[in-house]
Amino acid sequence: MVEDEDLLLAVLNSAPVIDGRPADVLSGEGAGEWIRALGGGGTREECGRLRLIRDTLHQLIRGAPADIGGLATALDRARLRPAVSAEGVSWQLETAPEEALAVRVVLAWSRVTAELPRRLRACANEECNLFLVDHSRPGTARWCSMAACGNRMKARTHARKRRFED
Repeated sequence: MVEDEDLLLAVLNSAPVIDGRPADVLSGEGAGEWIRALGGGGTREECGRLRLIRDTLHQLIRGAPADIGGLATALDRARLRPAVSAEGVSWQLETAPEEALAVRVVLAWSRVTAELPRRLRACANEECNLFLVDHSRPGTARWCSMAACGNRMKARTHARKRRFED
């Protein structure tokens, strides 16, 4: 698993569709607490920064045109410093604390797209707004969750076929 992949998915999936209505964990009450649970500071600015990054990544992953300026801005003052130990080389992120979470999300996106090409994708259920990283051997996972979207989509397909057969 790519470092910070869980963080990337948490941020990407912070705008779910619940009972047919879009929600946004990064807006309103509880957003700061949610961000603090991920290791951030939970400030209003940090929420805004993460929303911008999330929305840009949504567009990029879906193949839509996107202004990547927000991603570049998130990385402007970040630096990866090498640290050598007996176990090898590791990289330490150096950035302002209030920018660290956003930087980690952008770096995780970059790593996932480089190490698992075409495996980061939107759920195939068009009514869903969640994303997945496909770790299956054949690389054919289509839904954010087989229990939720997968079963729902298969049931719809089955019902549609039955209607045409009758």
